[in-house]
Amino acid sequence: MLSIISPVYRAELVLPELISRIKSVLAELTTDFEIILVDDYSPDNSWNEIERLASMHPEIRGIKLSRNFGQHYAITAGLDAAVGDWIVVMDCDLQDRPEEIPNLLAKAQEGFDVVLARRVNRQDGLLKRLSSKIFYRTLAWLTGSKQDESIANFGIYHRKVIQEIVGMRESIRYFPTMVKWVGFRQTTLDVVHAEREKGSSTYNFKKLFNLALDIMLAYSDKPIRLTVKLGLLIALTGFVFALFTLYKYLDGDIIVAGYASVIISLWMLTGFLLVTLGMVGLYIGKTFEGVKQRPIYIVEKKVG
Repeated sequence: MLSIISPVYRAELVLPELISRIKSVLAELTTDFEIILVDDYSPDNSWNEIERLASMHPEIRGIKLSRNFGQHYAITAGLDAAVGDWIVVMDCDLQDRPEEIPNLLAKAQEGFDVVLARRVNRQDGLLKRLSSKIFYRTLAWLTGSKQDESIANFGIYHRKVIQEIVGMRESIRYFPTMVKWVGFRQTTLDVVHAEREKGSSTYNFKKLFNLALDIMLAYSDKPIRLTVKLGLLIALTGFVFALFTLYKYLDGDIIVAGYASVIISLWMLTGFLLVTLGMVGLYIGKTFEGVKQRPIYIVEKKVG
């Protein structure tokens, strides 16, 4: 059985074509499948369209979240509901082409548990590609792990992989990192990346920055280690400066201690202390969110 999961946001106009193309492709593979559409509290009429499509196609299951939790939380809602032996996760904007699903499944049946779609010649705009490149390179540096900007959520995953991911109930969700963490036999497959049919991406630089910050705090302690190294560097610099000042004083070049050196030292140390306290505060804040054990998402309605 195949489960197709797609988080939905501002997709009212593309949903009919998405369902049509998915069903057309799956008809050649299996008659046992489900399509799970998770409405992440979209401001348009996406939910009404999901209800309409579900009334026409018994394979469709719709989930509406009680507010906008975010793409990766909507994916989690779909994973929790999926019952397929193989699970496909794909975006709803048709840039992830349904026609690639048979290729992903064929590759998986060669003995892989995860086949990630590697987007060849991304069809996004220049600004989106640039912000994405900065996001992934920053994320790779902060987490100390290799990040491929051509790989996102699109891929096919064996049931045992999804079961392990579903069991990870931490409050900060980022699906690609969770897939990488659980391991199993993983590979990539080059796929065609289509142009966006309608609308524009809802990810802007601010959202990407906040997402990178959340992932960094959830999956890496590198910022804390960097502040320790910076503190040691500042301490070493201060020690060298102190020796230099003492030498100048003993040599008779300094009669009265300079005002500039005091002000520079004060600003440098105060700034470093504030940055360190802020970094530690962010980690404490995320830990505080985690210990509350609030639900990862809240379902308002279901259909199908």
